[in-house]
Amino acid sequence: MLEVVNLTKYYGKLKANDSLNFTVGNGEIAVLCGPNGAGKSTAIKCITGLLRFQGDIRFDGKPNKSVEAKRSFGYVPEMPAPFEDLTVGEHLEFIARAYRVENWRPEADELLGRLELADKRNKLGRELSKGMQQKLSICCALLPSPRTVLLDEPLIGLDPHAIKELKNILEELRAQGCSVLLSTHILDSVAEFWDKVLIMMQGKIAASRTRDEVTRSGENLEQLFFDITEGPKEGQA
Repeated sequence: MLEVVNLTKYYGKLKANDSLNFTVGNGEIAVLCGPNGAGKSTAIKCITGLLRFQGDIRFDGKPNKSVEAKRSFGYVPEMPAPFEDLTVGEHLEFIARAYRVENWRPEADELLGRLELADKRNKLGRELSKGMQQKLSICCALLPSPRTVLLDEPLIGLDPHAIKELKNILEELRAQGCSVLLSTHILDSVAEFWDKVLIMMQGKIAASRTRDEVTRSGENLEQLFFDITEGPKEGQA
């Protein structure tokens, strides 16, 4: 489980995140969405420990910057940044060694196969296209079998096969009891599998809904998003 309590982040005098409070339960896929500049990426970077922040963030009860917490989550950044002089295979070996993953090669082979990178095993990081870099980033995040997965705009740059496969993987992670937090502004891409939506505006959580709540209200994800971020259209209640 991911717990975020009073997460606040300043860039100088600018408050990028303003007292964010939410949880992502075990076996739950939460979508963090909002207009550009709403603070989504900043929040995820704080959660992963890449940025200093005020508040409390815990993975399964452990502070996010503790070694135990860092070993329990996988992170797919918005901009992949592979090591230029490591091959695809060496990236996965590096992750396996860093996380002390035993018997990792079969899992690595499966991930590479599912994301169509098996034939790119010997390509260097600098030789990969943006889409291939994104696929490699996903493979590296998933190899240690994390209990929580954080993905920042993961579908950008992926081809249709990889998008379909990533969606399948996320649903499998949910079935295994993992907590998944996914940031996106492409609502159609997550419409079929989200469990909770967190809509951000100006650094705050402007709305939080479960799928059941949205279904009972007769809304849909896109309508809810625009009602929150732009206000109801004329003629709507």
